[in-house]
Amino acid sequence: MRFVILGAGAVGGVVAGRLDGAGADVALVARGAHLEAIRRDGLLLREAGGDSVHRVPAYASPSAVDWRDDDVAVLAVKGGDTHAVLADVPRGRPVVCLQNGVANERAALRRFADVYPVCVMLPASHLAPGVVVAQCAPVPGILDIGRYPSGTDAVSADISASLVKAGFHSVVRADIMRWKYAKLLMNLGNAVEALCGRVDGLDEAAAPLRAEGETVLYAAGIPFVSLAEDRARRGDILQLRAVAGVERAGGSTWQSLARGTGNVEADYLNGEIVLLGRLHGVPTPANETARRLVVAAAQRGAAPGSLTPSDFLAEVARAAHP
Repeated sequence: MRFVILGAGAVGGVVAGRLDGAGADVALVARGAHLEAIRRDGLLLREAGGDSVHRVPAYASPSAVDWRDDDVAVLAVKGGDTHAVLADVPRGRPVVCLQNGVANERAALRRFADVYPVCVMLPASHLAPGVVVAQCAPVPGILDIGRYPSGTDAVSADISASLVKAGFHSVVRADIMRWKYAKLLMNLGNAVEALCGRVDGLDEAAAPLRAEGETVLYAAGIPFVSLAEDRARRGDILQLRAVAGVERAGGSTWQSLARGTGNVEADYLNGEIVLLGRLHGVPTPANETARRLVVAAAQRGAAPGSLTPSDFLAEVARAAHP
């Protein structure tokens, strides 16, 4: 089994480096300066326990990969890139969705029979070409996996075993989407963190987003694990640790603004709740406001911290009571 990691950013890069370090067969797809740095110097994985360099095959696109029959395609791109990436993956491969959000699996199932969602709990960052940082140690992340829409099989068990060998916590779950919907609720606050920066008051500003999200999921009849179940799964496994010379970054949306990428994945996080709200007649002004504001911030090149939490809540109030 070879893991072809499609998207070597924070999560994809850390997983690739860890798998390679554990002896797995790994190839990467990256782009731009990041790809050039990996080809020239290798992928630098920075961790609290030390740095490691991983010289693995790196390609500019899925169509350039020398695909093999035993390859597993691992999607580690933002939701907005999923359709384009899948179009260049040969049919018949297992597809692993190492991504936030819940729309990627459905998109993959249109083209591929064997789709494997992963609930990603992996604090990581990618702010410089060729470099990814694992922010937790000694366990870098929790990566539970199952089949989509439900169930387990030998492939999911093999992938989980490879992740465990690479130092991650991973169990195989027949109800993996319950966990991914719970993670979606947590990720709704990513937009607020990006808009406001890592400041006091984020929990209060993000609370309306989660409340709307839970209401929408109940209305849609979509099950998700409780906060208590989620906390029990995490336990004390994920321990944030300082990495020498690296300031701890915010979440994935914060990092997109910090890198000035011009786009964020809010359409597939907050936008998922907005979509479900429209389908089931549930107002979602807080999530629509967060989606709209962070997308606009990305498009104009704003850095994290362009609003205060009170500014954001005022925007939500205006949207709820125009």
